[in-house]
Amino acid sequence: MRREGSPWRGLSAVLFRELFDNLTSARMLVLQLLVILFGGVVVYFAAEQIRNTTAEDPFLFLRLFAPPGQSLLSFVTVLSILIPLIAIGLGFDSVNGEYNRRTMSRILSQPIYRDALLLGKFLAGLATITICLITLWLMVIGFGLVRLGIPPSAEELTRCVIFLLVSIAYAGVWLSLAMLFSILFRSTATAALTSLGVWLFLALLWPALAQLIGEVISPSDIRFAQLGLPTPDTVAWQQGLARLSPGTLYGEAVLAMLSPEAQSLTNLLAQFQGRIMGAPLPVGQSILSAWPQMVSLIAGTILLYVAGYVVFQRQEVRA
Repeated sequence: MRREGSPWRGLSAVLFRELFDNLTSARMLVLQLLVILFGGVVVYFAAEQIRNTTAEDPFLFLRLFAPPGQSLLSFVTVLSILIPLIAIGLGFDSVNGEYNRRTMSRILSQPIYRDALLLGKFLAGLATITICLITLWLMVIGFGLVRLGIPPSAEELTRCVIFLLVSIAYAGVWLSLAMLFSILFRSTATAALTSLGVWLFLALLWPALAQLIGEVISPSDIRFAQLGLPTPDTVAWQQGLARLSPGTLYGEAVLAMLSPEAQSLTNLLAQFQGRIMGAPLPVGQSILSAWPQMVSLIAGTILLYVAGYVVFQRQEVRA
């Protein structure tokens, strides 16, 4: 049957309706409180550490997001955990919830096409996360101005803005994944558990598995081991496999933007040499260093969304 009119007809209606529902839902309020609570506590301790020990650091505002020597207690670590939870919480019932409430056929009986419905739900979820992240980002900057008493430099502000954009792209990956499972499974509980299971596997188990698989594919060379250096081929395989995880890509991109002294993200030996030799990189070089990771996050979002779109177009929606 031939459709008449634009396939995006009704997109704005779906977008604003979903955005309103997301921002006013009790689930979203709880997630926002968690982000503000954990993020606020971490940033407070980071600011106290900066005031006491690193007053001469030229990148004070960057240390608010990633304090030196505190890999487990940092704002970035909190975001890397809470962003997937927020995205999954918004997306796991975005499509199958309409089926369970028996409203899908009624929505599509209006002058709203499936294209507009799915894209509107995705954009609304991403806009909700963006609003939350921008609000939290401004709170951290404001807190830094009050606690540290100095404004951020232009380079620091640029790096913080790019860090914010990378965080939004990271959220897009998990939102599109949760929506894909919401399309594949009619049960909201199954979609939620599957999404959380994939996140936990990629965040906790896959980095270790990538090391083991890389070692099996390309065993370490005893000559490099005697010199105390990693085997380049082994490291390349391990890093390539680890980068199948969005969390690894996000961590590497954030490292480049919030740690100007990070000279390279592609080779452990180069990173070691960079720490010995190196002056902080200019922001343009850091962007080039993290560009593959940023593009990979955006590409992952697009691929997952397209997969969900194809499946959704083939589903039967009549009551």
